Amino acid sequence: MRSNSKLATLLAGLFVWCGSASAQSQPPGQVVPARAELSPLDQPIAWLQGAERNMGAVKDYKCTLLSQERVKGELLPQNTIDFRMKAEPFSVSMRWLAPDKSRGQEVYYVDGKNQNKMRVKSPIFPNVVGFVSVDVNDPRVLQNSRHTIKEAGLGNMIDQNLKYWTAARPLGQTKVTVADYKFNNRDCIRLEVTALTPQASGYCCRSIIYLEKESKIPMRIENYDWPREKGTPGGDLIESFSYVNLQFNVGL
Repeated sequence: MRSNSKLATLLAGLFVWCGSASAQSQPPGQVVPARAELSPLDQPIAWLQGAERNMGAVKDYKCTLLSQERVKGELLPQNTIDFRMKAEPFSVSMRWLAPDKSRGQEVYYVDGKNQNKMRVKSPIFPNVVGFVSVDVNDPRVLQNSRHTIKEAGLGNMIDQNLKYWTAARPLGQTKVTVADYKFNNRDCIRLEVTALTPQASGYCCRSIIYLEKESKIPMRIENYDWPREKGTPGGDLIESFSYVNLQFNVGL
């Protein structure tokens, strides 16, 4: 009987200690949330968030922009553009170096200036000599591009993909592959993001983005449409943008 009494006292003390420890780690009435399921988009989103933070230190940059877009079903020739951008106020300078039909075309835009219109010198205005003010949404401009000038630049590329990936994340319908890559003599991460269903697609079916390894700032993006029967494997190219020979904070 005395032995059983000691055992009961020991067990009672053990239960009191366990209850005290539990109360300290989990206050009464507090529910400990279950661990969120990991998503293949977690790391891509984190990388772009890092790129967004790093772009916050960029006041301006210049580069050669290589762009190619599919407009109304037709893949247009690649453009080679002297491209310059300033963060505040949002300002864009574009001067075409190629192809031949566009060489010499110039477009300038400064947010808040010129009634928020572009200043354009271009062959698409054959009866105009020199520069003309053009609305950013002018249909003649959108005949040659999928985007307005206000969507140009690295910051917009980061913001748009963050928006699409964040929306797709909870659906769990995205495939991600990652590889090392060298682009324009920079060590990069080649990030391929593929929507497995239309609900997860956002802007396109598949995107390949080349992120500079240290800053995570994107150097190039390729966007592809949904594959068609007897069409291009992996889908037709919708557009590609390469930012070559980037120079940051040059004092534009």
